[in-house]
Amino acid sequence: MLTTLQTAYTDTRAGDLAWCLGKDELPALAVLDRELPGAGAGVPAAPRVRVRLRLLGASHQVILDSPRGRCSETVACMPGSSAPLPFGVARRIAGWDYEFAARIETLSRGSFAGRAQELLALVADHPNGLAGTFPGDPHAFTAMLVQYRGGSVLWRTWHAYPQEGRLVATRSTLSAQS
Repeated sequence: MLTTLQTAYTDTRAGDLAWCLGKDELPALAVLDRELPGAGAGVPAAPRVRVRLRLLGASHQVILDSPRGRCSETVACMPGSSAPLPFGVARRIAGWDYEFAARIETLSRGSFAGRAQELLALVADHPNGLAGTFPGDPHAFTAMLVQYRGGSVLWRTWHAYPQEGRLVATRSTLSAQS
């Protein structure tokens, strides 16, 4: 799903993003709810996992609820947070093994425009994708994509900062603890 976000572009630097687990739901500009197979997929009565993709301006929040417990991931400009976005994290939370990775790409103006169009097309056409563009610049966007694969829930996000030529990409995985 692709939407135009009716808000000013507030997170203006890739370096302002911070990461947090366990935060309550923040006000969202767009939300996509999905149910995915849970641990034990393929078993007729296997529990399902509810995932909410939430666009928070140029930020994101993913809320996952399952019989194992809740996971809440937020990547946003958070007042009072001076910690930079980590490049990698591994934790055990709510009956899950959680992994997070982030990278920041710096692209030329032409490369940035092409990459932005490619990512927006990928997410807009995906049934488990949510992307929001900002008024005034078609390359200013936040995009999210969630999927279930081999007993794990995976999601990727992209935060675009065209004025800097920077793209922040994250990848998160929740796997059932063994």
